Amino acid sequence: MRYLTSGETHGPQLTAIIEGFPSNVSIDFESVNFQLARRQKGYGRGRRMQIEKDTANIVGGVRHGKTTGAPIAVVVENNDWKHWTTVMNIEPIEGSDETKRRVNRPRPGHADLNGGLKYNQRDLRNILERSSARETTMRVAVGGIARELLKEFGIKVAGQVIRIGDVEAKRQELPIDELIAITEESPVRVTDKEAEARMIAAIDAAKEDGDTLGGIIECIIEGVPSGLGSHVQWDRKLDGRIAQAVLSIQAFKGVEFGIGFEAAERRGSAVHDEIMHEEGRGFYRATNRAGGFEGGMTTGEPIVVRAVMKPISTLYKALQSVDIDTKEAFTAQVERSDTCAVPAAGVILENVVAWEVANAFLEKFGGDSIEEIRRNYEGYLEQIKNY
Repeated sequence: MRYLTSGETHGPQLTAIIEGFPSNVSIDFESVNFQLARRQKGYGRGRRMQIEKDTANIVGGVRHGKTTGAPIAVVVENNDWKHWTTVMNIEPIEGSDETKRRVNRPRPGHADLNGGLKYNQRDLRNILERSSARETTMRVAVGGIARELLKEFGIKVAGQVIRIGDVEAKRQELPIDELIAITEESPVRVTDKEAEARMIAAIDAAKEDGDTLGGIIECIIEGVPSGLGSHVQWDRKLDGRIAQAVLSIQAFKGVEFGIGFEAAERRGSAVHDEIMHEEGRGFYRATNRAGGFEGGMTTGEPIVVRAVMKPISTLYKALQSVDIDTKEAFTAQVERSDTCAVPAAGVILENVVAWEVANAFLEKFGGDSIEEIRRNYEGYLEQIKNY
């Protein structure tokens, strides 16, 4: 499977085309739109989330609630477009830089300057409109559709916030359904109520100072069979593909699996997962320090991915920059800012990882229809059961 997205943050709409999705998969439209609603929540979000009420309109590839095997076309309209019809008009317009809201002062931490240099753009709006995290709306929609495929095979996806700023939440080992229920009720997506209160206070303090906060988020996928991915080529290793996808999310700067960087502090006996076997259960690991991966392939244990999100680059306490016209030092322009988007970024992480797992699942079990995939899947389970 593959997909492409298109559209700008203040343009008329965002669009995605998904190719290679199998036929006869039931699509729960409410479930897909629930993912988009989750992305817009979370303590610390800005005013844009009050403007947009994202809804995925599937305009191709689905008929009577089921996929047909044709490319799936998804559209999310930007409600804010009505205020930007002149500035973002596709046709040429007459007017001053002020009318066009030209951006000539690149913001530190954004793609503004690099993109302007690369594409030779004198109006940096042409860069920021596409590089904006608004693009992740479509990645969540695409991930929501991928989750519909995973759901057919009992694969569940959850997430939680581990840290915001200097406040760390205590992690609890909970059944995945309970983890989903608890974090969905938390404005910062944690299970630790004491940490929740301190995180909210930290976000409020940063907002008061015109500053921003980042954090650490975790995604767990349960029910994945062993053997997704491959050891035979570097670009077929599923943990590597997930890592690339995670780091492609705006503002994400680090990724780890299982105990991750903590492995550097431990001896090997406290890092690797011992292999066990039980009649009726088959092979399993005594622990899951590797986060569900060995040799670039899934082990059958839950996938555990953790990612670092830096503080959002757009600050109301604006940083210094250089005007691309005059080359003089200036205070960076402010577009719009969240104080903290870590809880929302957790939703993006879940859906980006879900897509990669669904893609690897389809590669492993092949087939153009859900019925063919299920036959292949069940045959594989029987094979490893008898191994």
